[in-house]
Amino acid sequence: MIYLDASYIVKCYLRETGTAEVLALVHSNLGCSSAAHARTEVWSGIHRRICDKTVSLADARNVWRQFEHDDALGVWHWLSLTENVIKRACSVLEKLPADVYLRSSDALHLACAAENRFGEVYSGDRILLASATHFGLNGINVY
Repeated sequence: MIYLDASYIVKCYLRETGTAEVLALVHSNLGCSSAAHARTEVWSGIHRRICDKTVSLADARNVWRQFEHDDALGVWHWLSLTENVIKRACSVLEKLPADVYLRSSDALHLACAAENRFGEVYSGDRILLASATHFGLNGINVY
């Protein structure tokens, strides 16, 4: 089982830089996990493509339906944002050096992965990847 953030999950549904590599990673592993809030991030990421006119509304709706279908089949394993996950995220944010920028949603991904004993997280998000070590994780981008 591997941990992916939403940037990698979106790549499983939309053709963009890194899609082939991410799909190869997903297919070579026994399962994919992410924090529960990634579901909203995936929908938002697809919506962003509508706004920047790289995906039509009709195509986005088809992608959302495929995502929901895959979710119902158990392709994605969603991890809860427990009190311990939130406390870990807050604790690390409090201790981060002033030159390390980290968004709250990324902190939740990293804390969730750490709390669930993953050793690494897969992402295309340079900010998340740069902060992974502060959570005891190895951040990996496969493309």
